[in-house]
Amino acid sequence: MSDISTIGSGGGENVCRMPMGLDIVVTGETPARLPAERWPRPEAHRLVARSVGEYFFVGVRGAAPSTEPAQDVRLGPGDICFYAADRPPLLDFPEQDVRLKVFLVPREALGLEEHEVGQVMTAPVSRSSRLGALLSPFLSELADTVSSSQPSVGEMLAWNTVNLLATLATEQLGQDATGTPNARSPLLARILRFVDLHLTDPALSPEVIARAHHISVRYLHKLFHDEGTTVGRWIQRRRLEECRRDLLHRIRGRQTIAAVAGRWGFLSATHFSRVFRAAYGMSPSEWRDTAGRGTGARIP
Repeated sequence: MSDISTIGSGGGENVCRMPMGLDIVVTGETPARLPAERWPRPEAHRLVARSVGEYFFVGVRGAAPSTEPAQDVRLGPGDICFYAADRPPLLDFPEQDVRLKVFLVPREALGLEEHEVGQVMTAPVSRSSRLGALLSPFLSELADTVSSSQPSVGEMLAWNTVNLLATLATEQLGQDATGTPNARSPLLARILRFVDLHLTDPALSPEVIARAHHISVRYLHKLFHDEGTTVGRWIQRRRLEECRRDLLHRIRGRQTIAAVAGRWGFLSATHFSRVFRAAYGMSPSEWRDTAGRGTGARIP
Protein backbone atom coordinates (compact mmCIF):
# COMPACT_ATOMS: atom_id res chain seq x y z
CA MET A 1 0.00 0.00 0.00
CA SER A 2 1.43 3.38 -0.97
CA ASP A 3 -1.27 5.80 0.16
CA ILE A 4 -2.39 7.26 3.47
CA SER A 5 -5.89 6.79 4.82
CA THR A 6 -7.76 7.90 7.90
CA ILE A 7 -9.45 4.76 9.16
CA GLY A 8 -11.28 6.10 12.14
CA SER A 9 -11.94 9.08 14.32
CA GLY A 10 -14.17 10.03 17.14
CA GLY A 11 -14.03 10.11 20.90
CA GLY A 12 -10.96 12.32 20.68
CA GLU A 13 -8.97 9.75 18.70
CA ASN A 14 -7.64 10.03 15.14
CA VAL A 15 -6.09 7.06 13.35
CA CYS A 16 -3.95 7.35 10.22
CA ARG A 17 -2.92 4.20 8.33
CA MET A 18 0.33 4.43 6.40
CA PRO A 19 2.61 2.19 4.29
CA MET A 20 4.98 -0.36 5.90
CA GLY A 21 2.27 -1.45 8.38
CA LEU A 22 2.58 1.83 10.30
CA ASP A 23 -0.50 3.26 12.02
CA ILE A 24 -0.36 6.65 13.76
CA VAL A 25 -2.91 7.28 16.50
CA VAL A 26 -3.41 10.65 18.17
CA THR A 27 -5.66 10.61 21.20
CA GLY A 28 -6.77 13.26 23.62
CA GLU A 29 -9.45 11.20 25.27
CA THR A 30 -9.92 11.08 29.03
CA PRO A 31 -8.78 8.96 30.73
CA ALA A 32 -5.70 8.38 28.59
CA ARG A 33 -5.70 4.96 26.91
CA LEU A 34 -3.21 3.26 24.60
CA PRO A 35 -4.44 1.63 21.38
CA ALA A 36 -3.92 -2.10 21.73
CA GLU A 37 -5.02 -5.46 20.39
CA ARG A 38 -6.69 -6.23 23.74
CA TRP A 39 -7.45 -4.60 27.09
CA PRO A 40 -4.68 -4.40 29.69
CA ARG A 41 -4.59 -7.21 32.23
CA PRO A 42 -5.12 -6.24 35.89
CA GLU A 43 -1.59 -7.43 36.71
CA ALA A 44 0.06 -5.53 33.83
CA HIS A 45 2.86 -3.11 34.63
CA ARG A 46 2.00 0.59 34.88
CA LEU A 47 3.25 3.65 33.02
CA VAL A 48 3.08 6.62 35.36
CA ALA A 49 3.07 10.33 34.48
CA ARG A 50 2.32 13.29 36.73
CA SER A 51 2.70 16.19 34.27
CA VAL A 52 0.39 17.34 31.48
CA GLY A 53 1.65 17.46 27.89
CA GLU A 54 2.45 15.18 24.96
CA TYR A 55 3.70 11.62 25.36
CA PHE A 56 4.99 9.37 22.57
CA PHE A 57 4.57 5.61 22.35
CA VAL A 58 5.76 2.91 19.97
CA GLY A 59 3.32 -0.01 20.02
CA VAL A 60 5.06 -3.18 18.81
CA ARG A 61 2.66 -5.49 17.03
CA GLY A 62 3.08 -9.21 16.61
CA ALA A 63 4.65 -10.49 19.82
CA ALA A 64 3.74 -10.60 23.49
CA PRO A 65 6.92 -10.06 25.54
CA SER A 66 8.15 -12.93 27.68
CA THR A 67 9.12 -10.45 30.39
CA GLU A 68 7.75 -7.08 31.47
CA PRO A 69 9.18 -4.31 33.66
CA ALA A 70 9.03 -5.41 37.28
CA GLN A 71 8.26 -1.90 38.51
CA ASP A 72 6.26 1.09 37.36
CA VAL A 73 7.84 3.03 34.49
CA ARG A 74 7.76 6.80 35.05
CA LEU A 75 7.41 9.15 32.08
CA GLY A 76 7.84 12.86 31.46
CA PRO A 77 6.35 14.96 28.65
CA GLY A 78 8.11 14.30 25.36
CA ASP A 79 9.45 10.89 26.42
CA ILE A 80 9.19 7.97 23.97
CA CYS A 81 8.10 4.61 25.38
CA PHE A 82 7.86 1.19 23.72
CA TYR A 83 5.05 -1.20 24.63
CA ALA A 84 3.63 -4.47 23.32
CA ALA A 85 0.34 -3.90 21.51
CA ASP A 86 -0.61 -7.52 22.26
CA ARG A 87 -0.01 -6.99 25.97
CA PRO A 88 -0.56 -3.33 26.81
CA PRO A 89 0.39 -1.69 30.11
CA LEU A 90 -1.89 0.22 32.44
CA LEU A 91 -1.73 4.03 32.39
CA ASP A 92 -1.65 6.26 35.46
CA PHE A 93 -1.82 9.72 33.87
CA PRO A 94 -3.39 13.09 34.72
CA GLU A 95 -7.08 13.24 33.90
CA GLN A 96 -6.83 16.33 31.67
CA ASP A 97 -4.51 18.03 29.18
CA VAL A 98 -2.66 14.86 28.19
CA ARG A 99 -2.18 13.93 24.53
CA LEU A 100 -0.86 10.57 23.38
CA LYS A 101 0.81 10.15 19.99
CA VAL A 102 1.19 6.48 19.25
CA PHE A 103 3.07 4.76 16.42
CA LEU A 104 1.95 1.15 15.90
CA VAL A 105 4.60 -0.86 14.01
CA PRO A 106 5.01 -4.58 13.18
CA ARG A 107 7.79 -6.20 15.20
CA GLU A 108 9.46 -7.41 12.01
CA ALA A 109 9.71 -3.89 10.60
CA LEU A 110 11.65 -2.82 13.70
CA GLY A 111 14.10 -5.69 13.28
CA LEU A 112 13.19 -7.09 16.71
CA GLU A 113 13.21 -10.75 17.68
CA GLU A 114 10.34 -11.88 19.90
CA HIS A 115 12.54 -12.15 23.00
CA GLU A 116 13.79 -8.58 22.47
CA VAL A 117 10.38 -6.89 22.77
CA GLY A 118 10.47 -7.01 26.58
CA GLN A 119 13.97 -5.51 26.63
CA VAL A 120 13.01 -2.32 24.78
CA MET A 121 10.12 -1.75 27.21
CA THR A 122 12.24 -1.47 30.34
CA ALA A 123 12.91 2.28 30.19
CA PRO A 124 11.59 5.23 28.18
CA VAL A 125 13.73 7.30 25.84
CA SER A 126 14.02 10.65 27.59
CA ARG A 127 13.11 13.84 25.74
CA SER A 128 16.47 15.23 26.90
CA SER A 129 18.55 12.33 25.52
CA ARG A 130 20.45 12.57 22.23
CA LEU A 131 17.92 10.59 20.18
CA GLY A 132 14.95 11.83 22.18
CA ALA A 133 15.81 15.46 21.43
CA LEU A 134 15.90 14.62 17.71
CA LEU A 135 12.90 12.31 17.48
CA SER A 136 10.32 13.85 19.81
CA PRO A 137 9.79 17.04 17.74
CA PHE A 138 9.79 15.03 14.51
CA LEU A 139 7.22 12.51 15.79
CA SER A 140 5.02 15.27 17.16
CA GLU A 141 4.93 17.20 13.88
CA LEU A 142 4.50 14.01 11.84
CA ALA A 143 1.49 12.86 13.85
CA ASP A 144 -0.19 16.25 13.42
CA THR A 145 0.39 16.72 9.68
CA VAL A 146 0.86 13.35 7.97
CA SER A 147 -2.81 12.85 7.07
CA SER A 148 -2.60 15.76 4.63
CA SER A 149 0.53 14.46 2.85
CA GLN A 150 0.56 13.32 -0.76
CA PRO A 151 0.87 9.51 -1.19
CA SER A 152 4.45 9.66 -2.50
CA VAL A 153 5.49 11.89 0.41
CA GLY A 154 3.60 9.70 2.87
CA GLU A 155 5.44 6.58 1.73
CA MET A 156 8.79 8.28 2.18
CA LEU A 157 7.74 9.55 5.62
CA ALA A 158 6.61 6.07 6.65
CA TRP A 159 9.87 4.50 5.46
CA ASN A 160 11.97 7.09 7.32
CA THR A 161 9.83 6.89 10.46
CA VAL A 162 9.99 3.11 10.73
CA ASN A 163 13.75 3.13 10.19
CA LEU A 164 14.23 5.83 12.81
CA LEU A 165 12.13 3.84 15.28
CA ALA A 166 14.12 0.70 14.40
CA THR A 167 17.32 2.61 15.14
CA LEU A 168 15.82 3.74 18.43
CA ALA A 169 14.91 0.15 19.30
CA THR A 170 18.44 -0.98 18.45
CA GLU A 171 19.90 1.65 20.77
CA GLN A 172 17.51 0.54 23.52
CA LEU A 173 18.96 -2.93 23.18
CA GLY A 174 22.47 -1.52 23.51
CA GLN A 175 23.47 -2.74 20.06
CA ASP A 176 25.55 -1.06 17.38
CA ALA A 177 23.57 -0.67 14.19
CA THR A 178 26.51 0.62 12.15
CA GLY A 179 28.98 -2.24 12.29
CA THR A 180 28.82 -4.38 9.18
CA PRO A 181 27.08 -3.30 5.97
CA ASN A 182 24.33 -5.85 6.65
CA ALA A 183 23.50 -4.08 9.92
CA ARG A 184 23.27 -0.46 8.75
CA SER A 185 19.50 -0.78 8.92
CA PRO A 186 17.76 -3.12 11.37
CA LEU A 187 15.08 -3.64 8.74
CA LEU A 188 17.67 -4.61 6.13
CA ALA A 189 19.30 -7.02 8.57
CA ARG A 190 15.90 -8.64 9.10
CA ILE A 191 15.36 -8.90 5.33
CA LEU A 192 18.76 -10.52 4.79
CA ARG A 193 17.95 -13.13 7.43
CA PHE A 194 14.63 -13.78 5.70
CA VAL A 195 16.38 -14.25 2.35
CA ASP A 196 18.82 -16.74 3.88
CA LEU A 197 15.96 -18.74 5.39
CA HIS A 198 14.15 -18.94 2.03
CA LEU A 199 17.00 -19.45 -0.43
CA THR A 200 15.77 -22.95 -1.24
CA ASP A 201 12.40 -21.61 -2.38
CA PRO A 202 12.46 -21.00 -6.17
CA ALA A 203 9.53 -18.60 -5.71
CA LEU A 204 11.57 -16.20 -3.55
CA SER A 205 11.14 -12.79 -5.19
CA PRO A 206 11.11 -9.07 -4.37
CA GLU A 207 7.33 -9.22 -4.10
CA VAL A 208 7.46 -12.07 -1.58
CA ILE A 209 10.14 -10.33 0.48
CA ALA A 210 8.39 -6.95 0.48
CA ARG A 211 5.05 -8.48 1.48
CA ALA A 212 6.64 -10.39 4.38
CA HIS A 213 8.14 -7.15 5.75
CA HIS A 214 5.19 -4.81 5.17
CA ILE A 215 7.05 -2.58 2.74
CA SER A 216 6.62 -1.71 -0.91
CA VAL A 217 8.71 -3.38 -3.60
CA ARG A 218 10.04 0.07 -4.53
CA TYR A 219 11.46 0.63 -1.05
CA LEU A 220 12.87 -2.89 -0.95
CA HIS A 221 14.82 -2.08 -4.10
CA LYS A 222 15.94 1.22 -2.55
CA LEU A 223 17.35 -0.59 0.49
CA PHE A 224 19.47 -2.84 -1.70
CA HIS A 225 20.43 0.00 -4.05
CA ASP A 226 21.83 1.89 -1.05
CA GLU A 227 24.07 -1.14 -0.41
CA GLY A 228 25.35 -1.14 -4.00
CA THR A 229 23.46 -4.21 -5.19
CA THR A 230 20.00 -5.42 -6.22
CA VAL A 231 17.58 -7.88 -4.68
CA GLY A 232 18.05 -10.36 -7.54
CA ARG A 233 21.83 -10.16 -7.45
CA TRP A 234 21.90 -10.69 -3.69
CA ILE A 235 19.65 -13.75 -3.87
CA GLN A 236 21.76 -15.21 -6.70
CA ARG A 237 25.01 -14.49 -4.85
CA ARG A 238 23.80 -16.23 -1.69
CA ARG A 239 22.52 -19.24 -3.64
CA LEU A 240 25.83 -19.57 -5.48
CA GLU A 241 27.73 -19.39 -2.19
CA GLU A 242 25.65 -22.20 -0.73
CA CYS A 243 26.03 -24.35 -3.85
CA ARG A 244 29.78 -23.76 -3.84
CA ARG A 245 30.00 -24.76 -0.21
CA ASP A 246 27.96 -27.92 -0.77
CA LEU A 247 30.19 -28.96 -3.64
CA LEU A 248 33.27 -28.31 -1.51
CA HIS A 249 31.89 -30.47 1.27
CA ARG A 250 31.59 -33.43 -1.10
CA ILE A 251 27.83 -33.48 -1.22
CA ARG A 252 28.53 -34.43 -4.85
CA GLY A 253 28.95 -37.97 -3.59
CA ARG A 254 25.27 -38.07 -2.74
CA GLN A 255 23.82 -35.58 -5.23
CA THR A 256 24.48 -34.52 -8.79
CA ILE A 257 25.48 -30.94 -9.56
CA ALA A 258 21.99 -30.37 -10.95
CA ALA A 259 20.50 -31.64 -7.68
CA VAL A 260 22.67 -29.28 -5.63
CA ALA A 261 21.57 -26.39 -7.84
CA GLY A 262 17.93 -27.38 -7.51
CA ARG A 263 18.25 -27.64 -3.76
CA TRP A 264 19.21 -23.96 -3.59
CA GLY A 265 16.46 -22.64 -5.84
CA PHE A 266 18.01 -22.83 -9.31
CA LEU A 267 15.38 -24.20 -11.71
CA SER A 268 17.75 -24.66 -14.64
CA ALA A 269 21.05 -26.55 -14.42
CA THR A 270 22.24 -24.77 -17.58
CA HIS A 271 21.53 -21.35 -16.08
CA PHE A 272 23.24 -22.40 -12.84
CA SER A 273 26.40 -23.49 -14.67
CA ARG A 274 26.49 -20.23 -16.63
CA VAL A 275 26.15 -17.91 -13.61
CA PHE A 276 28.53 -20.08 -11.54
CA ARG A 277 31.25 -19.73 -14.21
CA ALA A 278 30.61 -15.98 -14.47
CA ALA A 279 31.00 -15.60 -10.70
CA TYR A 280 33.96 -17.90 -10.05
CA GLY A 281 35.75 -18.31 -13.38
CA MET A 282 35.19 -22.07 -13.60
CA SER A 283 32.32 -24.51 -14.03
CA PRO A 284 30.69 -26.23 -11.05
CA SER A 285 32.36 -29.52 -11.96
CA GLU A 286 35.76 -27.84 -12.27
CA TRP A 287 35.28 -26.23 -8.86
CA ARG A 288 34.24 -29.55 -7.34
CA ASP A 289 37.24 -31.38 -8.75
CA THR A 290 39.72 -28.56 -7.98
CA ALA A 291 38.49 -28.21 -4.41
CA GLY A 292 38.51 -31.95 -3.98
CA ARG A 293 42.19 -32.13 -4.91
CA GLY A 294 42.97 -29.40 -2.36
CA THR A 295 44.86 -27.23 -4.86
CA GLY A 296 44.17 -24.00 -3.08
CA ALA A 297 40.63 -23.04 -4.10
CA ARG A 298 38.84 -21.50 -1.15
CA ILE A 299 35.47 -20.07 -0.29
CA PRO A 300 35.77 -16.35 0.40
